[in-house]
Amino acid sequence: MSGAINTAYVLGGGGRWGAVEVGMLRALNDAGIKPDIILGTSIGAFNGSVIADDPGPVGVQRLADFWDELAGADLFRTSVFSTIKNVATLQPAIHRSAELQLFLEHMHGSRKRIEDLQVPFQCVAASIQSAAEHWFTGGPLIPALLASSAVPVLFPPVEIEGEHFYDGGLVNSVPLARAVDLDASVIYVLQVGRLEAPLRPPERLHEAALISFEIARRNRYATALETLPKGVDVHVLPSGNPVEFDDRRQLRWRDTGDTSDLIDGAYTASGTYLKENGLS
Repeated sequence: MSGAINTAYVLGGGGRWGAVEVGMLRALNDAGIKPDIILGTSIGAFNGSVIADDPGPVGVQRLADFWDELAGADLFRTSVFSTIKNVATLQPAIHRSAELQLFLEHMHGSRKRIEDLQVPFQCVAASIQSAAEHWFTGGPLIPALLASSAVPVLFPPVEIEGEHFYDGGLVNSVPLARAVDLDASVIYVLQVGRLEAPLRPPERLHEAALISFEIARRNRYATALETLPKGVDVHVLPSGNPVEFDDRRQLRWRDTGDTSDLIDGAYTASGTYLKENGLS
């Protein structure tokens, strides 16, 4: 990649909670902050790709309008019959990749390449064959976003050039380390609220599994944060919506009825953070 990287946006995964990143992006835009590169995981990859395509206020509004369209809607209207059939026939996922593909093509069309975006953009997915993270830095955009967003059980693995991929959150949920590796000096972390909620020892059997999963999700990010090189400034934008590891709202992963509240809350919280830290 040519040119020095000064400012990086890092957008983490989080499904329906990805709406908060829209509020953060609006706050960053209002503050006059522009990225030199955008890095994303899962829903963060989708949000980031829209801003990379149009990094100004029009792009932010376009993304906000799209999320508003989803408010109160069921993103994946798979019938009960189809779901039962998929489970009964031992299919690898509840939904088809085609459903998610329509969702992505609604914003980008079907032929856009990563190189076509105005701001350098990269997204991460988990390679099944190599059991490692894989970064998409060029080539067709939609397959890369599909791979980064292929949540196990919900969606089947995505095949690209003979290799199969699952959701990037399995290997790098909040890809701060990637921004550090690319020598970004100012990094804005857009996270969905999970990082703001502290963990505690489990009190019930089911909590042991939830906490273990959350530790695995946060470990890579926490390590990168603790080992930052000198001269690197990291700003973790507040979501206005902390998500506890056992938050029951996570069970309603298709329900986007609170989208406006999530966007507005993150916009207010992040705007206040930027002002208080002299970043506006």
